[in-house]
Amino acid sequence: MIDKHQGHRYTPSMANSREVARDAAEEAWRSMADLFVEGEHRNAMERVCSELQVSPGMLKALVDLGVVGEAKMGELATHWHCDASYVTAIADGLQDRGLVERRAHPTDRRVKVLGLTPRGVEVREHALATLHEPPGAFAALNATELRQLRDLLHKLTAADRQLRERASRGATDEP
Repeated sequence: MIDKHQGHRYTPSMANSREVARDAAEEAWRSMADLFVEGEHRNAMERVCSELQVSPGMLKALVDLGVVGEAKMGELATHWHCDASYVTAIADGLQDRGLVERRAHPTDRRVKVLGLTPRGVEVREHALATLHEPPGAFAALNATELRQLRDLLHKLTAADRQLRERASRGATDEP
């Protein structure tokens, strides 16, 4: 048989193996989603936003700006797949709270750049510390299992990062 997706010859047992892997991947993803959507930690984002008096969009902006340092507002709109007016509203809210500073781009004064203020850095760190605190369900795993889970999740996030980078470059071939 020819695999339509890969162009390789495979046997029925290989097809079954792919189906088993696909089923396992779906089950794993469903379990991960359940932890976030229905688990004990499900309201963490809501609690953090309420405590800091920011919207989820503002919190995302704080997290993203902490990674990139500062960014042109137009680049944020592109990255978030949203209208520039949404970025302006987010920037206004964060600036009103003293969490970001909006300034003219050094080489093009028409372009506005957002960067975290020292208070914005502190608020971001506090939010991430709260969001990154593992839920109590992790106590069901022993130290070896937790390290295995960590290593597997690192592998998945690295693969996801590569896929996103390839997509942003317009690459269509498989990794």
